[in-house]
Amino acid sequence: MFPSFCIIIPARFGSTRFPGKPLADIGGKTLLRRVYDAAKSVMGYEAVIIATDDERIREHAEAYATVIMTNPEHQSGTDRCCEAFVKSGLHCDVVVNLQGDEPFIKPSQVKDLLRLFESHSTQIATLKKELFDIGEIDNPNVVKVVTDIHQKALYFSRSRIPFQREASAAQKYFKHIGMYAYRADTLMEITALATSSLENTEKLEQLRWLENGYSISVAETHWQSPSVDTPEDLEHAKLFLSQN
Repeated sequence: MFPSFCIIIPARFGSTRFPGKPLADIGGKTLLRRVYDAAKSVMGYEAVIIATDDERIREHAEAYATVIMTNPEHQSGTDRCCEAFVKSGLHCDVVVNLQGDEPFIKPSQVKDLLRLFESHSTQIATLKKELFDIGEIDNPNVVKVVTDIHQKALYFSRSRIPFQREASAAQKYFKHIGMYAYRADTLMEITALATSSLENTEKLEQLRWLENGYSISVAETHWQSPSVDTPEDLEHAKLFLSQN
């Protein structure tokens, strides 16, 4: 039995690498609209909300979605999700953070996250996918994750982890898929935390949660689709759409 849940899509106009990214066109739909449509296809949600700080995004999204305006000073999508959740007045058990740069996510991936909350010990959930391309394994823009035998995250890094000391040793590597779900009370707690040293070093907010003793449960997905962080990624996404 899934917990009650809502889906929040944080959307920021002022991306450093790709300003205006949520409104970029992919095959006749904006990036944001594609993410929203994917979210709406997940059955059982209490609400799907777009959280933004920009009037251009609000004007675009209000034609088809519930939009909540949030503080432009937020440093992460998690902070934006938390404010939107509070303002929404919803009382869901779990909040899903569906990042606005993943236009081709599958509803089954959201369900994979929610299944982890069948365990009462789950505080935060996310996804991983096995890596096979050595270029991706060594790419600092591809975040890697290692987990324990219970599929709890041990560490996230932009570096290759674990380090393979002997070439003959068989080792799998996993990419972190940046989709999160949080218990509502956990979301409130982690957004009140001060930034941490590991977070500042790797520029990964999830390390703040680990440093403060929170556990992150990880489900494996086998679906590979491009995320959009740069204009070059947008072209790859258009090609992906034309081939699928």
